[in-house]
Amino acid sequence: MNWKNRLIGLIGPRGVGKTTLVLQYIKNNLDIRQTLYVTVEDFYFAKNRLTDLADTFVKSGGTYLFIDEIHKYPDWSKELKLIYDYHKDLNVVFTGSSVLDIKKGSSDLSRRALVYTMQGLSFREYLALFHQIKVPKFSLEDILNLKVDVPQIPHPLPLFSDYLKKGYYPFSLEDDFDLRLQQVVNQTLETDIPVYAEMNVATGRKLKQLLAIVAESAPFKPNMSKIADMLNISRNNIADYLLYMEEAGMVAQLRAETGGVRG
Repeated sequence: MNWKNRLIGLIGPRGVGKTTLVLQYIKNNLDIRQTLYVTVEDFYFAKNRLTDLADTFVKSGGTYLFIDEIHKYPDWSKELKLIYDYHKDLNVVFTGSSVLDIKKGSSDLSRRALVYTMQGLSFREYLALFHQIKVPKFSLEDILNLKVDVPQIPHPLPLFSDYLKKGYYPFSLEDDFDLRLQQVVNQTLETDIPVYAEMNVATGRKLKQLLAIVAESAPFKPNMSKIADMLNISRNNIADYLLYMEEAGMVAQLRAETGGVRG
């Protein structure tokens, strides 16, 4: 990440470690006296605006402002734009759990903000964090041509199997992983997506059923008509729902490699 940019966005699915990354950067690289970290969920924002906070902070000698969960703040993109334009010496970093809302608003900031997307752990990162095994990066070409040599791991399959079960989220190192994972799924499907797409609560429940179908069937080529019948919803909505879920980090879709208009 280019931390020197005056306005940085860090977005990605819930639970992948965005807040941890930001707090680690503050602790390791910045002067605490000139740095402020806030979360938009704080009661302070029930009566105060982000622009007022930034103004007061700058007058107190502040230079780095970190704003967490910004998608929960109404008109966040307009206020960030104003903060960027008014305070030339202030560096702002914002994070958002709901990929959806951030993408919706970031078009206003396209010339000002550098927006990075954070994923969960790769298998290599999982090995380092969970088992203290350092493995160099390998390209897909190297892997396909059998050029990967990791002498510390004579049998990678058991580790890879464990990675598929719980290795994507760093919080699986903590207790009650299953419960926490369930909360991430529920929050995303019952709150984040419905709020973004202006759906009702019942549709949020349908998203959970759709995720269950995908989870039991993947990898597969989705038959939209069949799924629509199973969920008792319009066939035209299924593609949209899958796209929302993909944006939120719940599923991944592979598209056909086709050129031209058809692509």
